[in-house]
Amino acid sequence: MDEYSRFVDWDKMDATIQVQDSKELICTDFQEFKQLARQGCWAKNHSLRAKVYLKLIGNIPCRTVTPDANVYRDIVVKIIGKRNAGTLPLPEFVDNSLVPNYCLNAEGIGAVRKIICCIANQFPDISFCPALPSVVALLLHYSKDEAECFEMVCRILACNDPSKRLIDQTFLAFESSCMTFGDLVNKYCQAAHKLMVAVSEDVLEVYSDWQRWLFGELPLVYVTRVFDVFLVEGYKVLYRIALALLKVFHKVRAGQPIESDNVQQDIRAFVRDIAKSVSPEKLLEKAFAIRLFSRKEIQLLHMANEKALQEKGITVKQKSCCTPPVCSLSSPKRQNVHLAVHAENFKSEIVSVKEMRDIWSWIPERFALCQPLLLFTTLEHGCSLNRFYSHSEGHEPTLLVIKTTAKEVCGAYLSTDWSERRRGGNKLSFFGTGECFVFRLQPEVERYEWVIIKHPELAMTTSEPGAKSMQVSTVLSSSSIPSDSSDRLSPFLAARHFNLPSKTASMFMAGSNECIIIGGGDGQALYLDADLNHGRTSHCNTFNNQPLCSENFQISAMEVWGFKDTMNI
Repeated sequence: MDEYSRFVDWDKMDATIQVQDSKELICTDFQEFKQLARQGCWAKNHSLRAKVYLKLIGNIPCRTVTPDANVYRDIVVKIIGKRNAGTLPLPEFVDNSLVPNYCLNAEGIGAVRKIICCIANQFPDISFCPALPSVVALLLHYSKDEAECFEMVCRILACNDPSKRLIDQTFLAFESSCMTFGDLVNKYCQAAHKLMVAVSEDVLEVYSDWQRWLFGELPLVYVTRVFDVFLVEGYKVLYRIALALLKVFHKVRAGQPIESDNVQQDIRAFVRDIAKSVSPEKLLEKAFAIRLFSRKEIQLLHMANEKALQEKGITVKQKSCCTPPVCSLSSPKRQNVHLAVHAENFKSEIVSVKEMRDIWSWIPERFALCQPLLLFTTLEHGCSLNRFYSHSEGHEPTLLVIKTTAKEVCGAYLSTDWSERRRGGNKLSFFGTGECFVFRLQPEVERYEWVIIKHPELAMTTSEPGAKSMQVSTVLSSSSIPSDSSDRLSPFLAARHFNLPSKTASMFMAGSNECIIIGGGDGQALYLDADLNHGRTSHCNTFNNQPLCSENFQISAMEVWGFKDTMNI
């Protein structure tokens, strides 16, 4: 056995893993290193992987004072004493997480608990870190002794590079990452998301398991391949793998009955037995085939979710074992659509409770904590664009729903306050963010993704009387945007939230005293005249060439909905 075999039970390990080959990996180019990690260059060589991990973790920029192996040797006897390592209680911040064995021997299983207890002593600022037991158990495989493992884990926890996020260490960071994952599922795994909404009582509770899938349920041969790439590329890889797992789960379980009280356990069991469905190589291939947001965009989305939680006073997890004091802050639960849209309280002249629940399942996670609030309706407030603005302004986001005289129903989720239209003075100016989307409810349900309007000034021609259709040749679907523009931040979140330059804002919605223009997805665009009596649509490259509604339509009714905060702090 080699020097990295002390804590490994080789009888349980994959027989293809080599033990004694201790060759060095000489590579300095990041792109080459990334490709080697993705290809599993050291996946079959235990000693080589240990040396790669030591090198990668040793290069992580850390705080000036970061506990090392010598610190562990100094404190372990004082902290552990003569207690049985296998029965040591874990600190609260691991949240009763699984401590995976990962083919460790008895000494290794006890060492995991010893190391975690010593980390708790050295990192009093950690308040919530359920992934820690898995990370410690994994790195023990590739450590000469407990002290070396302790030092590697400490370097990961003490990373001070703001652009290199590794492991969540607070409940706020963890919960916002769960909400961010939910947003990504909503965009990239729509079929799976629709299933989760249909069968689960609490969608966010299901998505809050995403880190457990990776660090707890995933078998060792899979999690090591994930960790290989994670150490090179960072946190975004974890989102990719979790999305791929959910896609595979949905594909394999398609058509099979899933009960709402079992969906969480079903996914966990599926991940544990993932080898029956897909190999590690195929899982990584599926993960990297997803055209995910850039790292910067995901960071902005995470910041937005974190900000939403902070504004609601949600920063720590509420203990359920006793009655909390008045000042305690509880954890959020994504409103189940049946709870967010109460059948007895919801009333609309356009959409049914079921249809509003369909819309609610599409909105970003941070607003799913809210309930719909009717702001404007033509039935009560009349067909006045000024009254539409006066009732809608000051609310962000809003939901626009339209019913035509042909009984078509369509609308838009609008992420930005309509007061932003004043920034352009008397000139029609576009604003909005990449979270905007348009949708159709009747005759068929369909959601359309966001687009960028390349030359919005050309849309001014739509205000000419008698125009038969909008000039939306300038509206491009997101799929037509060059994929190599890595230096350009796609317009996902409001620029003013993050002090970003205005050019990063999406041009999705526009309003003046004469008209409203909403650029939808897959080439969909919607134009409403000032009298709010009729409108026009235009479309190109639409899904199955299905338009949002009739090209020219008469408005039967229109409503604007806001989002009512129902959190009790």
